Formats: sequence, structure tokens, C-alpha cells
Amino acid sequence: MSEDLLNRTGANILVEALQKNGIKNVYGIVGIPVTDLARLMELRGMKYYGFRREDSAVNAAAGAGFLNKQPGVALTVSAPGFLNGLTALAEATKNCFPLIMISGSSERHIIDLSQGDYEGLDQYNAAKPFCKKAYRVDRAQDVGLAVARAVRTAVSGRPGGVYLDLPADTITQLNNATDQTDMGIFAPVDPAPAQEPSDAAIQRAVDLIKSAKKPLMIIGKGAAYDRAEKQLQELVDATDIPFLPMSMAKGVIPDDSKHSAAAARSLSLKNADVVILVGARLNWMLSYGDAPEFNPNAKFIQLDIDATQFDSSQKIDAPLQGDIQSILNKLVPAIKETNYKVDSAWLDAIAADTTKNDAKFAQRIEKGKTKPEFGFYAAIDPIKEYFEQHPETYLVSEGANTLDIGRDMIGMQLPRHRLDTGTWGVMGVGMGYAIATAIETGKPVVALEGDSAFGFDGMEIETICRYHLPITIVILNNGGIYNGIDKVVPDQPGPTQLDPTAHYDLLAKAFGGDNYFVTNYEEMKETFAKAVASGKPNIINVQLDPAMGKESGHIGNLNPKLNLEPLEEKESVDKND
Repeated sequence: MSEDLLNRTGANILVEALQKNGIKNVYGIVGIPVTDLARLMELRGMKYYGFRREDSAVNAAAGAGFLNKQPGVALTVSAPGFLNGLTALAEATKNCFPLIMISGSSERHIIDLSQGDYEGLDQYNAAKPFCKKAYRVDRAQDVGLAVARAVRTAVSGRPGGVYLDLPADTITQLNNATDQTDMGIFAPVDPAPAQEPSDAAIQRAVDLIKSAKKPLMIIGKGAAYDRAEKQLQELVDATDIPFLPMSMAKGVIPDDSKHSAAAARSLSLKNADVVILVGARLNWMLSYGDAPEFNPNAKFIQLDIDATQFDSSQKIDAPLQGDIQSILNKLVPAIKETNYKVDSAWLDAIAADTTKNDAKFAQRIEKGKTKPEFGFYAAIDPIKEYFEQHPETYLVSEGANTLDIGRDMIGMQLPRHRLDTGTWGVMGVGMGYAIATAIETGKPVVALEGDSAFGFDGMEIETICRYHLPITIVILNNGGIYNGIDKVVPDQPGPTQLDPTAHYDLLAKAFGGDNYFVTNYEEMKETFAKAVASGKPNIINVQLDPAMGKESGHIGNLNPKLNLEPLEEKESVDKND
């Protein structure tokens, strides 16, 4: 085929369209029918990163979207590969991460007649309920348009996942459009236009804040994504309003700020009379804004791009619709003009509760420094200290107790430096997020994992080693899901039990990385900083007592309890009696 014809194939148009839209990296797994497509991406100057499982690849693309504020791109094969990536596509949409998942697929005429194609599946219609929008491209001449639409859809309004279905015939098909000058390739103009709230909406919010005696600002990952740190810091400095960061919003305002209510969460939520939600949603993570966790008389101000989020769980007294930066660009000056300041008594109460709770944490840490009591707190303490000294390091975390205790202990000083299980609380995101973070930022990454969580995508350690990424994986191994002491019947392991003596660290050794095995606080303190500073892929396997860890971590109330008493054997009854 001549060079002119090669340039007109659907595959080549796809690559050029992605590049036109600023996409440099693609995460995926190849096979029928997209293997040569990935090779073409590399030949055309893109970076293709091959994974061991599709969910990790799609998670990596989603993480890249959060970090870069532009769509991450994932590539999968048809049917089973597509399905493996579908959970991550749905998760990105729930997390509001911009993502484009591209999957090769069967020809439509074979699928529509159910003729039994190799890995045949109507992927386009299967994807629709799990993403923001799905598009199927049946003609090479439409590929450029499809990419532009996918980009705009992923980043406009509430960001999310987009599915792009690419039948095998479209990949090799020629663009036969009359006008061949640009192959239909373009970047959309202003794909995520700014949206400002009305002056009346701003004034309503200002009046409510002025009336507040005990205000509280809850910062969500939407504020982190929209890079609103400067405006929020300015607001807090001017008003002394305390803030509570959601997990992926940690660092939008440094966690060591005197205005942080993170260590006084219960007190601040129960007493706040005006709650300002900035890119945060009143979902299960905030108990839907209900009492007893929240003050039942609290009034709510909500900043969100999507009006359907207002009144979703509670009446929103001052809704502010728009992108977070545009809202704050109007709201912050308007509040500053009033010279509003929070009463020092409210700040003093939060500070006192913070001091009390910090002392409890310190006791738990000290108790765990002795080997018989070595558990999560003491194992995480050296990580906490390292992040205090190296705030530029990125943290990815998942698990139950590992996630919850790590979130409470490890402070973040910079925005978008923490990624975790997010809105759905899904396990298995850690390796994908960690790989994308290392690639997109070029900075060291720490993946703090529970032993169960690591098991979902642990084979991505081979991917990490293959690309020589500076990722330190810390596995807190207490031998189970939640803990390793579950025993229901004597002759088999309990449902939550795993292997507390497993040497996960040897997986790193198997693929050329460094490996460490830690059994006490002193070893962890000595090992951790050295491992991260090496810049090499490595695993630190931290062996904890299987009794360490409570069921479901901080959200045990969501795990229904059943009567597990053994049933008494009943005497058989003769039906003839």
C-alpha cells in the first residue's frame, strides 16, 4: 500500500487525531484486532504502555485524566478485553475522571445478525449504561470527528468516561471522503467552556455565609481536578473558615494548615451550621448529609458543575452551578468585601478536638512500635514522616484498614498528590493509578496497599519493572480481607482469610525489582526511605499480626450482619406418622 493510502486508513487517522488533541500516552493490552494499531502509535511517536489486565490499563488512563485535566486514553481488544475494562470505565465516570476507552470490535453486520463472530459482542450498546457517552465509528472518514466528540464529551460539564467502538473493518478502511486535505482531523474549540453562576446566586451564598456562626467547608476531588487551590487558600486565609478535605482533595490546602478540621471530623460535622460543599457530593461518603453525623439544622451551599447534584440528599439552600474556578472567582471577592471572619471560639473548639485526637493517634503509634503490637499505625508512621519531608512524592492507596488509617495519618501538602479508591470504593485501582502517576508526572510514587487489594492486580508489578518505574509498593499483610483471623468452621479457611506468611515481596524480585521483608517498626523505618530514594521498582512486604484490622475498616456499618449461629440438627419426621 502506498504512503498516501496508508495515511488514509482509519488506524492512521485515529493516531493523528489523538495527537492533534494533545494525547501522548496510551495505556492498554493488545490482541485481535488492535495489535498493529498499537505498533502504529509507537511508530508515529506516541507512547504505548502495555499492561497485564485491561482494568488496570483503563484505570491508568483514568488516573492520567485526573492528573492532567484532559482525557486519558486506553486501548483494549474485543469482547472479554472490553468487558475487563468496563468496570474501570464505569468507575472513571463515577469519579468524574475524563477518559476515552477505545476497543476493537466485531463487524456490525455480523453482530446484528448474531452470526457468531470471534469474540463477538455488541460492545457499543453494552457500554452505554456505564459511561457518559458511547460512540461507534463505522467509517474511516468519521474517525477524526469521533475523537473530537469523545474529547469534548469527556471533559465538558461533569467529566467522565467515553467509550469509542472501533470495528476491525474501520481500522483498515480508507477514508474516501471527497475532501482529503485534513482527513477530518481537528481539535474541538473550547471543549470545556467556563460556566459562571449568576450574581443573584453568588449573593445568596454570601448572605448565608455571613450568617454562619460555625461554618465548615468540605473540599472534594472536583476542586482538586479543577485546580482551585489558589482561590480556596485565599478564601480560607481571608475568612478563617475551617475545612474538611475528602481523600483525593487532601493537599488542595495543605493538611498541616491550622484551618484543617480533618482530625476533628465528627465534632465539625455535628456542629457546623453552614456547610459549603466545594466539588464534593452528599453521597455515602458523607452519610448523605444526614444526622447524627451532620447537624440536623445545618444549611448547605454547594458548588458543582452539574445541577442534578443539588438537592440529591439534602435541601441545598444556596446552589452555585458552574465550574469550580469560575464560581470561586466570583464568590471569593464577594465574601472578602464583607470582611467576614469566623468566631475564634469555633476554631478553638476544632483545635482542641484535633489536639485530643492527635494524642490518641500518637498512643496507637507508640504502642505499635513494640513487635507484639506491631500493626497499621506503626507500619504507616515512617511513611507519614517521609511525606512530611518529601511532599513532592505521590501517594496511591487502597484497602480497608490500610486505606482508612493511611488517609488519617499521612498528610498531603500539594494538590493532586493522592489517588485512591474514590467514589465507588473499588479495590484493584492501585497498580493502574500508580503506573499512570509515575509516567505522567515523572515523580516517585508510593502505592500503599492492603494485601487483599494488592491481589486484584498484583501482576502489574511486571509492568512496573518492565518500564523501570520509580514505584514503591508497600503491602500491609495481615493475612486477610480486613484481617486474617476469620474462622467459621474448623476444616477450612474463613471467608476473609488469606496467607499471613505470603512473601509478596518476591514478586518484585521475580521481575527484576528490589524486594524487602519487614516485621517490625525499626525495620520499616530503616527500609522505607531507602526504598523510595532508590528510584527503582520495589515491594516492601510488611508482615502484621493477622489479628490487626477491623472488618470493613471505617465503614463496617455498611456490611450487614447475619445470625451465624450453627443450626441445630432437627430429627427427621416420617410423613406417614
